[in-house]
Amino acid sequence: MSVDQQTQGIILTEAAANKVAALAASEPDENLHLRIGVAAGGCSGLRYQLTLDDSDLDGDVAFEWYGVKVVTDRMSAPYLQGATIDFADTIEQQGFTIDNPNASGSCACGDSFN
Repeated sequence: MSVDQQTQGIILTEAAANKVAALAASEPDENLHLRIGVAAGGCSGLRYQLTLDDSDLDGDVAFEWYGVKVVTDRMSAPYLQGATIDFADTIEQQGFTIDNPNASGSCACGDSFN
């Protein structure tokens, strides 16, 4: 697995990196990174999957932003190329958001896309 800094890869904003780091620090496991993937499901066809993970799988593609490693599997990578993961903590919205230039549409909740 290699760590890339390409802007064509998955981009993690500073706010999202801070939140991932805080979540990872609250877990007993060490060396956790953010794993993002896509799977069939959701009301728009594909669903994002975000988890904290310590595994490195054959074919993983990794990026590092603000000291936080973001990993995706090789099957999900083309769907996520150029996607930006952000974290919002406001009255109107709290949680991770994904701005994906590859998505031609999404559901109202933002959890799935096509």
